[in-house]
Amino acid sequence: MANARLTAVKLLLRMDSGKAYSNILLDSALSEQGLSERDKAFASALFYGVTERKMTLDYIIAQNSSMPFEKIGMETAAVLRMGFYQLLYMPSVPESAAVNESVKLCKKLKIFSSEGFVNGILRNFLRKNKAVTYVGLSDEERLSIEYSCPLWLAKKWKNEYGSENAIKAMEASLGAPPLFARVNTTKVSDDELVDLLNKEGVSAEKNPKLNGCVRLFKSGDIEQLKAFKDGLFHIQDVSSQLCCHTLRPIVNETVIDVCAAPGGKSFTMAELMGNNGKVLSLDLYDARANLIADGAKRLGLKIVEARQNNAVHFDETLPKADRVLCDVPCSGFGVIRRKPEIKYKSESEFDELPTLQRAILEVSSQYVKVGGTLVYSTCTLSRRENDEVAQAFAQNHPEFSPIVQPVPYESAENSPIRTYFPDKDGGDGFFTAAFRRVK
Repeated sequence: MANARLTAVKLLLRMDSGKAYSNILLDSALSEQGLSERDKAFASALFYGVTERKMTLDYIIAQNSSMPFEKIGMETAAVLRMGFYQLLYMPSVPESAAVNESVKLCKKLKIFSSEGFVNGILRNFLRKNKAVTYVGLSDEERLSIEYSCPLWLAKKWKNEYGSENAIKAMEASLGAPPLFARVNTTKVSDDELVDLLNKEGVSAEKNPKLNGCVRLFKSGDIEQLKAFKDGLFHIQDVSSQLCCHTLRPIVNETVIDVCAAPGGKSFTMAELMGNNGKVLSLDLYDARANLIADGAKRLGLKIVEARQNNAVHFDETLPKADRVLCDVPCSGFGVIRRKPEIKYKSESEFDELPTLQRAILEVSSQYVKVGGTLVYSTCTLSRRENDEVAQAFAQNHPEFSPIVQPVPYESAENSPIRTYFPDKDGGDGFFTAAFRRVK
């Protein structure tokens, strides 16, 4: 596991020094390192685990260090985070290995002066039976440390969704996220796909709450599966699939997906339409539009047309559509368990998002036919980006009426506005608001 640990610590250092997304960094590194499947899994668990528990780990390091935390070098701090993470959250790793391998990492990183410090602080923690104290902290501060959630975000969720939902959202932001796939129902049934995946060694089962949705377990490299290459499914969270059901596209309609990359919603909508009609799948960047086109080709979805488009500027060449999906850029607080680095941004970095979201929604609404449907959606849990944007739009646009769009999911609210919570609904945190153009 030595190479796995070295890979993980180097990735953590790259994360600390740049602005790369964790999933992109990890995928790139694992493909380059030539690690065994076992080592890849261990490196991934360490990298994601330390990233999502960073605040907790730093608090524990500070508690056990004679040196002020801010004076501990970046590389030494990364080694200590990994050491403490193994001691606290990886029971399969022997305590002696967690300590000894951390000291060896200091050698490999050429921070020789830190060997004794790392060894001492980890062994001292073991002598104290791995005790962690929260004396002097308020309830909110303790929750923030325990769930490695910035205090401002913990307070925001508590104020906006109540204490119970806030705690459950924090709990759901930790740990490995579930992996769902959307069945390409133009080619295969749920049962047939599960059977084919099982024959390829992938543990898969139907989602009992949603047709066309399959959960995958221990899938390995998905893109190497024959079922994937044959275009029988694409990866898409259950909440994202429910967003498509909220729009409710049908055969022979024209649908516009305004901010479409990486394309999952466009693909699902094309499948719901039986591959008959037109789905215009738009994205700001040519490269991402090309990726959507490639995905549609793999899936055999001939009605998906991907093109470059700037969502904040009205494009008069686009047709009027029966249905428009406006899935806007957002803070991503609903997908923290997939991209844990999101929560370490400063609160101010999200200040301008509602302005952008309103602008995109305003333009998107102009593409909707009279009698047509508009759905606004995000993958975040934030009233400012969700309810307030949708409510402001409804107030300013009497030509649009909020409507209840039934979805085939028993826990979905009977409301034009829906917030999906991971603990209640099984997928990512998500928001949808549905409108009908009445004039």
